[in-house]
Amino acid sequence: DSFGGYNEAVDANGIPVTGALANALGRLNQYKSTSDVYRVIGNIDVDWSIRWVKGLRLHATGGYDWSKGEGTIVVPKEAVSYYTTGGRNYTYGPQKNYNKLLTLYANYNRDFNAINSNIDITFGYDYQYWKYTTPFYAVLNADGVQQSTSAATDQRHSLISYYGRLNYTFMNRYLLTATVRRDGSSRFSKDNRWGTFPSVALAWRVSQENFFEPLRGWINDLKLRASYGVTGQQDGITNYGYIPVYTPGLDGAQYLFGGNPVYTYRPEAYNPDLKWETTKSWNYGIDLALLENRFTFSADFYTRKTENLLATVPVPAGTNFDKLMLENVGNVDSKGLELALTAHLIDNKDWSWNVTANAAWQRVRIKNLTLTPGAPSPDTEVGPWIDAYQMQVFSTNYAPYSFYLYKQLYDQETGRPIEGLYADLDGDGQITNNDRYHCHSPAPDWILGLSTSLRYKKWTLSTSLRANLGGYIFNGMAMNTGAWETMSYNDYQLNNLNRSFLDTRFQRRQFLSDYYLENASFLKMDNLQLMYDFGQVYKSLNLHVSAMVQNVFTLTKYKGVDPETGNGVDTAVYPRPRTYSVTFGLNF
Repeated sequence: DSFGGYNEAVDANGIPVTGALANALGRLNQYKSTSDVYRVIGNIDVDWSIRWVKGLRLHATGGYDWSKGEGTIVVPKEAVSYYTTGGRNYTYGPQKNYNKLLTLYANYNRDFNAINSNIDITFGYDYQYWKYTTPFYAVLNADGVQQSTSAATDQRHSLISYYGRLNYTFMNRYLLTATVRRDGSSRFSKDNRWGTFPSVALAWRVSQENFFEPLRGWINDLKLRASYGVTGQQDGITNYGYIPVYTPGLDGAQYLFGGNPVYTYRPEAYNPDLKWETTKSWNYGIDLALLENRFTFSADFYTRKTENLLATVPVPAGTNFDKLMLENVGNVDSKGLELALTAHLIDNKDWSWNVTANAAWQRVRIKNLTLTPGAPSPDTEVGPWIDAYQMQVFSTNYAPYSFYLYKQLYDQETGRPIEGLYADLDGDGQITNNDRYHCHSPAPDWILGLSTSLRYKKWTLSTSLRANLGGYIFNGMAMNTGAWETMSYNDYQLNNLNRSFLDTRFQRRQFLSDYYLENASFLKMDNLQLMYDFGQVYKSLNLHVSAMVQNVFTLTKYKGVDPETGNGVDTAVYPRPRTYSVTFGLNF
């Protein structure tokens, strides 16, 4: 009765145990959160062909997206979730989002037969604006007593672009594309706000040459391509990282004036010299079509050099308001190969079979992480936290987010890892941070894809598969819940242990052991679909029915929940769902 009729873990005095798992049904039924969300989306698109200037057209696109949300959270005071603070009963919001878009461009496209040429020219302007606001509000308990506050938020960001593009084709075999962009972002100061990003691409349709005539019987198209371009990057950084910003202090961090706690404002780290991260890319490619276009193949090799990398790195003590700060620091080099093949294997009245396959290989290395050229580049810990530990680093001459761990030692007789015993890699007779080593990265060496569609009369069976080869994952869930100490965080309730404990027998968690680093190579079937086309069932009404399974299977040696994770550290509790659906389609 003390907790609204739900059984909870309590100590000898009947008080809820700190760190205990709350009753799942109680958490669901005693937490009431309701909200009202309003949203308006509008857009307009205008295209005007200028009759008195042949080949010229003007285009305008405008869009507006506005939304507002507010709500109320109610938790009774007897609920274990907020038992010590007397429940919850407060209203938050309204939270407001604004998104505006304007695109204007002029396009001129015309054939000039006298010089056997086609010219396609575009000049344009883009404007985008985002705004997100939340007001100040107080978090109250069920008796109306203030427990904490939420500070007001006002986040704004705008992006402006001017651009031009020229496509020139001569004799339908020599192609030139040249572009230039001038982008401005409000995330940088006025001195560094604008960046210029040019590109140029050349292509030669060799199959259109006269000397290619003897090969046209089986090679339908052969094109060679080469390009160079510069792109800019400003995504993923804060809106106000270049100006001084003050943040309200948190609950429990107030300063006492006359015995009364007073909220203070603290300065945040800022860098007025932030500028665009730029990437210079070279690309070389070939396109090939064979046997009346039954087989098409393309291959691309590219190199990229990223300069003024935007990264959060340590800064000298006393030089700013934080030990970590966003900087334009370092360079990253990458190169890769991309292959794609499409085959129309069968195509007749009753049967058709199409297959598409692709493969991509990439190698990325950090070349520098210092503001001063030639200075030593320190290891910068990055990635998700588990307690006070990070398992990944940015390091020179290694892939981004490489794992940085201790080398686990094993018992020669049992083969089990020895708790707390690691290799002394620097040979100084003790285990310190200098004994950690770089071991693999989350990025796979190869990414493979395969999709196929097989039709027999009115039946069609299709599927798509993906594979990653060579990537690694740190099994954070096995590490964090695979030691005896995690069996019980308190004396009144038991927790599940990860099955890795049966192999390790660890008493305490080994946060940085490479024992938990696993090969995450996998083969996945993303979907499997079977469709039947009934054709015309009534006058002009056509019907088809399809059944689909998504996330069909995963083949992997990885022991965790899912070998595919966005950051290289797996803390997932539940696997991705397998879904089944049946769709009826009507066409008039």
